[in-house]
Amino acid sequence: MTMTFYKYQGTGNDFIIVDNRLQQISKNNTKRIAELCDRRFGIGADGFIMLENDAESDFKMVYFNADGNESSMCGNGGRCITAFAKYLGIIENNTVFNAIDGLHNAKIEGDTVQLQMQDVSAIEVFSDHLFLDTGSPHHVEMVSDIQAYNVKSEGSRIRYGEPYGKSGSNVNFVEQLSANKFAVRTYERGVEDETLSCGTGVTAVALAMHEKAKTQSNEVHLKTPGGDLKVTFDKLNNGYTNVWLIGPAIQVFKGELVW
Repeated sequence: MTMTFYKYQGTGNDFIIVDNRLQQISKNNTKRIAELCDRRFGIGADGFIMLENDAESDFKMVYFNADGNESSMCGNGGRCITAFAKYLGIIENNTVFNAIDGLHNAKIEGDTVQLQMQDVSAIEVFSDHLFLDTGSPHHVEMVSDIQAYNVKSEGSRIRYGEPYGKSGSNVNFVEQLSANKFAVRTYERGVEDETLSCGTGVTAVALAMHEKAKTQSNEVHLKTPGGDLKVTFDKLNNGYTNVWLIGPAIQVFKGELVW
């Protein structure tokens, strides 16, 4: 069977996206998904996304890591599938869609997609890092000279180490650039390498830096290797609410894949 696929990227975080409203593709074929995400033997992507019908919202996002396994929430993927839904004519400029972590609001203005993330009720603060869940688990650690930092080696070590165990954690390394701007590099589980950008990762960094009093602003700018993102939020006594991930989402090309 052949079907049309679309390639989208959000600050270099790239995804294969397919319209699966007719349920043509089985979600059990993890081997084929991993093959398609391979950058030498397949199309190449950080993740594979299916857009499906949903009873309580405009559409459903089903997200798979590059290793073929269905995964937790992907922020940049959520922004890209919103742009894809508009391209298909499912939505106009505002939407509510379902993902593995629940319902999300999103808004489109040109090539910019704003995605509302889930509230964060708890951030664990340790002497050398912070840990929080922004739809996916994230370890946040400040470093110096981030451009020279060995993200793959150190990220892999932390991802598999204690206390994260078999399920692991994404790992974000952060360097402060100004009062409300931070450079971020992320090692993603499931990709098992550094990605050019991670939406749930920069969201985690923005909240962690505010929690750690590295910034007083509720609008934080994040510089990733793939481009710039922005996170806005409101602080509550016991966490953060009204969290929005903001940045570009661009269709790169489309083609035919063999399933």
